[in-house]
Amino acid sequence: MNTDVYQSPLSERYASREMQYLFSQDMKFRTWRKLWIALAETEMELGLPITEEQIEELKAHAEDINYDVARAREKEVRHDVMSHVYAYGVQCPKAKGIIHLGATSCYVGDNTDIIIMTEALKLVKKKLVNVIAELAAFADKYKAQPTLAFTHFQPAQPTTVGKRASLWLQEFSLDLEDLNHVLSTMKLLGSKGTTGTQASFLELFDGNQEKIDRIDPMIAEKMGFKECYPVSGQTYSRKVDTRVANILAGIAASAHKLSNDIRLLQHLKEVEEPFEKSQIGSSAMAYKRNPMRSERIASLSRYVMIDALNPAITSATQWFERTLDDSANKRLSIPEGFLAVDGILDLCLNVVDGLVVYPKVIEKRLMSELPFMATENIMMDAVKAGGDRQELHERIRELSMEAGRNVKVEGRDNNLLELIAADPAFNLTLEDLQKTMEPARYVGRSKEQVEAFLKNVIHPILEENRDLLGVKAEINV
Repeated sequence: MNTDVYQSPLSERYASREMQYLFSQDMKFRTWRKLWIALAETEMELGLPITEEQIEELKAHAEDINYDVARAREKEVRHDVMSHVYAYGVQCPKAKGIIHLGATSCYVGDNTDIIIMTEALKLVKKKLVNVIAELAAFADKYKAQPTLAFTHFQPAQPTTVGKRASLWLQEFSLDLEDLNHVLSTMKLLGSKGTTGTQASFLELFDGNQEKIDRIDPMIAEKMGFKECYPVSGQTYSRKVDTRVANILAGIAASAHKLSNDIRLLQHLKEVEEPFEKSQIGSSAMAYKRNPMRSERIASLSRYVMIDALNPAITSATQWFERTLDDSANKRLSIPEGFLAVDGILDLCLNVVDGLVVYPKVIEKRLMSELPFMATENIMMDAVKAGGDRQELHERIRELSMEAGRNVKVEGRDNNLLELIAADPAFNLTLEDLQKTMEPARYVGRSKEQVEAFLKNVIHPILEENRDLLGVKAEINV
């Protein structure tokens, strides 16, 4: 570990080794070489004078990048692609003359970017599916556990712990839907030349349009893609980067919402994120159990949501067939967006897998507010006992205000039931009223909604992606 230079926290603290590899030098330059091989093979198969011996020589050195030669050459020529063409040629003297034939720098640069983003999206999908699976199990387990709901963070009609989790779950399932769409539409740039016109191939193939039309589809197939973008300038449209970054930002927004709710619930002591035996919550306050993982999710998520602006602005400001003001920005915004989302999803997996629910605390808070929630039912019972609905409504309003003052001003327990029982207008005993205090009566169809949602939406998703399940996250810090 280098301690005297800046190290990115995304690689040191947050992102997995698997995601880090996708944006590594090895992945990048090995992909360049695979693209050069695919181009040479395609040109040979379409009739250019390239030999099998040259192709085999290229394949023999597809993995062992001679970085020292490439770096020395780049210092001299100040061009990364031509430096690696040179370095590859040093290892492959027989094939040296046909490496990169007819291509421009974006042939390797842009196609590699698409390939890496595609593989990174697949990794994000795998982890997202596992977050969905963990949340589904949690929602199912607590689908019938009544809890106080909140609107505006003010007490509202009860829901269930599982129903609340289904709201988190639905947002992630929408993210997966968007991710699947973008992943299914990823295409290679292909090989279209300096301004996208394929003029160099018109020269190489003596104007043979039929052969030129076959170049891109053949390269795409060799690289594992269905097709290439039909038209381009020198680069693929930077709108693609925008679409990818928006997927990452959407996942980050969903994770942020989840983490915020957990942090609020941990403050209420109803739900708690995992807290390890030797974990320290505060350097000063030894008793503290801070929700640091959920806080980290929120922190990284904000970074990703803002990061999505970079590709959008870059896409908007490309001039004509290309400018190079995208390059430095792409080297930062795309890898770091993926590394951060990778860390976010690992944290989500870890937190949801270890969520602790405290039913007694949940019940105590719910019961302290339930008399207010039950007033409509109480009023109906009083009408059945002979009362006037309009008069009873006004009395309940007045008594609710009195009970609220007792709680907030006097610091007393909620005594609304006692106040109603003492009022002859209701003709109900305290025992009658207490019978109405069954929380399950007030959660509506929460349990049934969770069951239907899991059955009709989530379980088909998990079944379709069952080969991706089983991921467990490791948190570095």
